[in-house]
Amino acid sequence: MAARSSRLTKRQPIEKALGIRFGNQELYVWAFTHRSYAYENGGLPTNERLEFLGDAVLGLVVTDVIYRAFPGLPEGQLAKLRAATVNMNVLADVARELGVGAAVQLGRGEELSGGRDKSSILADTLEAILGAVYLDKGLPRAAALIRRLFEARVMEAAGRGAALDYKTSLQELAASSLGGMPSYSIEEEGPDHAKRFTATVSVAGVPYGSGKGRSKKEAEQNAAQEAFETLATERMVTGDAEGAETDVIPASEANGQTIARGRRRRHRAADRQDAASTTASSQDIPDPESPG
Repeated sequence: MAARSSRLTKRQPIEKALGIRFGNQELYVWAFTHRSYAYENGGLPTNERLEFLGDAVLGLVVTDVIYRAFPGLPEGQLAKLRAATVNMNVLADVARELGVGAAVQLGRGEELSGGRDKSSILADTLEAILGAVYLDKGLPRAAALIRRLFEARVMEAAGRGAALDYKTSLQELAASSLGGMPSYSIEEEGPDHAKRFTATVSVAGVPYGSGKGRSKKEAEQNAAQEAFETLATERMVTGDAEGAETDVIPASEANGQTIARGRRRRHRAADRQDAASTTASSQDIPDPESPG
């Protein structure tokens, strides 16, 4: 009874943030019941089935938004834009803004290990909430909620150009322009319940970027973003956007000089190149706003 009362107490602010009041109390309870809580309380139903359903509803609505908003974007870029909008980190950020962490029911172990702010738990719970809204209110209401929460993020991701799923984008750029594949090294620090990871991404032994995160995956994605943006900005394109050969000024020299110094040196070299030539630099991946 006490647990039920606690859920009802936490129900009001999250429903206010969502702009939806559940008519089905059972769905509400399931949506916020993490498996760790369920196992510690006699095998209650968990939110995993609702998460499965919500993932599909979210994917459908976001895909529909992207398809209609960018009629000239090819399939591959549509997929990247969707991946940039519905990945774990974005979902977790949305969940934090809504206050999902305060409402989720966790087992003692997850509670003590900081589970209320774990990106994986927050993202899964948000998907479960969307699945519950779909069952309780129908697709039109669920779609309206998803558009309110994610439409601006779709446009923001599109504004970043092709650098959406940074690990994939970096892999494609490295393979075509550097003749190698990115590799990641990971360092971790902190206690088990609050680990922090630092990733460094290299190609052919040369470091191109680093990033931090709460998980190895997040750290690698942030490292890939830094590397991709560095290479995409500094590359000297000699062909066109249809796949011609390109040259890239290396992100650092193999003699051990720092990436930061290498960037300054390459910027000066690029300035000299621009002054000597009328050939415009361009990116080999089309802008999502332009026809594919």
